[in-house]
Amino acid sequence: MTADKGNILFRYSIIIVIILCICVAIVYRAGRTYFVEGEHWQKKADSLKIEDVILLPNRGNIFATDGRLMASSIPQYYLYIDFKADGLKRDTLMKYIGPLSKALSKKFGDRSPAGYEAHLLKGYRKKSRQYPIYGKRVSYTDMKEIRKFPFLSMGPNKSGFYTKRMVRRIKPFKSLASRTIGDIYGEYEKGGKNGIELAYDSLLRGIPGTCTKQKVRGRWVNIANVEPVNGMDIYTTIDINIQDITEKALVDMLTKTDAESGTAVVMDVKTGEVKSITNIEKNYAGIYAETRNHAVADQLEPGSTFKVASMMVALDDGKVSPNDTVDVGNGIFMYANRRMTDHNANHGGYHRISAAQAIWYSSNIGIAKLILKGYGNRPQEFVDKLYAIGLNKAVDLKIPGQGHPVIKHPIKNRDIWWKTSLPWMSFGYETQIPPIYTLMFYNAIANDGKMIKPIFVKEIRKDGVTIQTMKTEIINPHICKPKTLEIIHQMLKDVVTKGTAKAVLSDYVKIAGKTGTAQIAQGQAGYKGNGVKHRVSFCGYFPADSPRYSAIVVITNPRIGYPSGGTMSGGVVRNIAEQIYAQGIQPSIMPEEPDTIYNLLPYIKNGNFKQTASACEFLKLRYEDHVKDEQWTKTSSNNNSIQLKGLKVSDNLIPDVKGMGARDAVFLLEEKGLKVSVSGKGKVVGQTLPPGSRAVKGATIGIVLK
Repeated sequence: MTADKGNILFRYSIIIVIILCICVAIVYRAGRTYFVEGEHWQKKADSLKIEDVILLPNRGNIFATDGRLMASSIPQYYLYIDFKADGLKRDTLMKYIGPLSKALSKKFGDRSPAGYEAHLLKGYRKKSRQYPIYGKRVSYTDMKEIRKFPFLSMGPNKSGFYTKRMVRRIKPFKSLASRTIGDIYGEYEKGGKNGIELAYDSLLRGIPGTCTKQKVRGRWVNIANVEPVNGMDIYTTIDINIQDITEKALVDMLTKTDAESGTAVVMDVKTGEVKSITNIEKNYAGIYAETRNHAVADQLEPGSTFKVASMMVALDDGKVSPNDTVDVGNGIFMYANRRMTDHNANHGGYHRISAAQAIWYSSNIGIAKLILKGYGNRPQEFVDKLYAIGLNKAVDLKIPGQGHPVIKHPIKNRDIWWKTSLPWMSFGYETQIPPIYTLMFYNAIANDGKMIKPIFVKEIRKDGVTIQTMKTEIINPHICKPKTLEIIHQMLKDVVTKGTAKAVLSDYVKIAGKTGTAQIAQGQAGYKGNGVKHRVSFCGYFPADSPRYSAIVVITNPRIGYPSGGTMSGGVVRNIAEQIYAQGIQPSIMPEEPDTIYNLLPYIKNGNFKQTASACEFLKLRYEDHVKDEQWTKTSSNNNSIQLKGLKVSDNLIPDVKGMGARDAVFLLEEKGLKVSVSGKGKVVGQTLPPGSRAVKGATIGIVLK
């Protein structure tokens, strides 16, 4: 019994000794690892972990006023190989370089497989740490696919493959309001480059986060420390439909006149929201494209559009009344040894005209003489009143690079004030005003004398929740007396019906406004080339009796046709106003005053009955249906409604397509087996084969549209 007990104690002792030895070994090993090999293992651990890696947020989107996307970000990637990567072995590269080169060649098509193999070996020989696999950026989808290619799929340690993330901003509507929306740099750190992208960059770009990259089981994983905060979304005031109308109307006129550049802006009268803005210039390739934001940035001599401000000051001060007369002679006036002319000087001038007619006919001499008579001895009173209107006040439009008005003062700027300054200033020279400021003034006229700041951004949202709504900001609640405003309203209507803007007269929407023509000389914004060029403009609003929109169009250096603010710039405004009405964007745009040409119903083309009736219903136009079983209709109108009458079409006879649009006419004629030749645009006014004659399949018929 005692012997057994001694054996058990001996065994326990052996076990305790073994455990103690193991503990000592562990302590020894731990101590050696910590004190002797600590630095080595710390480096090893650090090599498997990368601290404070930046996690980039998603940049916010920019939207039109109706929520349609105008600018959004997509990630793109540059592809590189680090040929000094620790795990990259020459034997492995040589084993897979053939299949890899073949896959790259098939994917990109810019090099043959042999070309890619030579390209990669060149990088290997250079031991480059940032050797480009492909010279261009690739999409996220392509990058994920390329990661699975032979050799690259082994991961960054063995293949050296890595990517550099870039951001590309896409604009679904391409050029529409492109310069106002702006651009961004490819690198996140640089952010917005211009336009709204730059103005609201701090909100759009978001806040980066951080993570730790750690190698787990041979793969790198991200462990987030601070999550990134995505950027906010910007909702602009831009109306895509009006923007499209504006850009097309401007480009058509620039093309027709071979002009150097043009800008057009449409603004909501009551809110100041900019519904469309386009800045088009002919580039080095001779193509019209969005360029510098001329409407906001250019400080221009406004020309004759400024005459309305001069007249407003004189009327408000009681220096002149609409019926006062002024002798403008034969259109040539010498003042302080400088020659002043009216646009019709070569036709003998206007001689004696009223103050109102000086605006209608845009007489430089008439306005200058009226202002000289009222303010010749105290020009500071005239300029002070311009200041009181708010014409010289710079407002923050939140658009980087914006210009500001410059109206010199005879006392504050006496060193650059000449004897000729007052009269020349009265008709828009010796001042500098960006087009958006001229529009702001005319918008105030349309807005019952209340001047408000143009705004380009309506809301800022985060994850669909509105963070901030931009409110209308009043610059001047009353730019003039109510009686003065009433007189100015009538003058601007008469400019269109009786004066220099007769080309703006529309059968469908009543427009009021003022033409402008200014000579531009070397050194001025918008000038290119030698000699004197012209800048023509029109600024106004519509409908004239109940204004909803104001608009300005400025065209620089038209090379074809006589430079005319009415025909050229005014023609663009008329086109915009009529198309806004025709597309139903503003159904109530046509006034309801009886006994005026503006109460006429719009012209409706002949065509398909169902489509015509549907259009009338959509636009809330009164119509009478006199169609029986016919598929096609002829239209006419009286003061009360549109008349729809049946148009018979026989199987073997040539139909009468006069009065139809091109689409309906071509469809109907081709249905008879005819080949159609089309010339002109508008409605069909003539056809080469007479209606009612036999239709021969394959025969050619010409139709003329006007």
